[in-house]
Amino acid sequence: MISKWLFSGAFLFELSSWASVFADLPFGQALALYLFAHGLGSALLCVGVWLLLPRRYKFPLPWSPLFLFSMAFFVPLIGAVGVAAAVFPALYLPRQRGEQAWQAMGVPGLPFRPKEKRLDMMFSDGGLQDVLRHAPDPNQRLTAIFATRRMPGKEAIPILKLALRDPADDVRLLAYSMLDQKESRINQRIEAALGRLAGATPARRGALHGTLARWYWELAYLGLAQGSVLEHILEQAREHTDQALRGAPSADLHLLAGRIALEQGRLEDAGRALQAAEEAGIDSAQLAPFRAEVAFFQRRYRDIPRLLAGMPDDMLQRPPFAALARYWT
Repeated sequence: MISKWLFSGAFLFELSSWASVFADLPFGQALALYLFAHGLGSALLCVGVWLLLPRRYKFPLPWSPLFLFSMAFFVPLIGAVGVAAAVFPALYLPRQRGEQAWQAMGVPGLPFRPKEKRLDMMFSDGGLQDVLRHAPDPNQRLTAIFATRRMPGKEAIPILKLALRDPADDVRLLAYSMLDQKESRINQRIEAALGRLAGATPARRGALHGTLARWYWELAYLGLAQGSVLEHILEQAREHTDQALRGAPSADLHLLAGRIALEQGRLEDAGRALQAAEEAGIDSAQLAPFRAEVAFFQRRYRDIPRLLAGMPDDMLQRPPFAALARYWT
């Protein structure tokens, strides 16, 4: 509202200044009257425009209003019109800005307590495999390999094997060293158990055979052996499992025998071992996935939904059983 009165006064004083030029007055008096009216009109125009300017254009003082006053005062008529023609379109017709690709954010406040360190996985094996396949930076691929240290061996081994084909030497060497470390640790425990087995008493031999069977199965289960080596390891696991069952049979050993037989393709033996494990005390829900696998290889597809239905609901909601349950049921 104030700016409107200022602009109106500036317009009237500017008209008065030009009226004094054409008035029938002595030159000195006409010049003085013109300068007074023109100066006052320029000052009112300067103040009105200055009040409408954005804050960043109002400073520094007094140079911003002085510049406006100089433009209006020292360029008669055209100066005032030029100031108005330059300022008003800029105020009411602002320049169109392109879409901003970033957004300024304030610095977040510090948490009032440290975050709890989670022991569960914050990533998946599929995500790490994508990093190894597509990340252009070798450091990112090295970080993905280091992340497998917190993963179960069954999930970490395929990722490390994938890293063995990486074009970067550092990535391949790190993956190889981690695989070799896992395999060496199991082989050392096998050698230690074999050494104790040689001088063990008959009462201790059954337990040592069970220990050896589990470590041989671990090598096969983790995928650290392939081809003929895998066949040899599975056969060693089978022999030690049979020896352990002759000495001190248990439900866990029957289950291990069933899993080894299933891996070797001896489906009838696997079914009998799983039945013996159930009779020894293992819950049928725990045996349901293995029985469903046996039924699949025996092409008894109609039995699979019934076997999967015997699993607990919480197990059916976790991978990989969730996808299996959706497919078969």
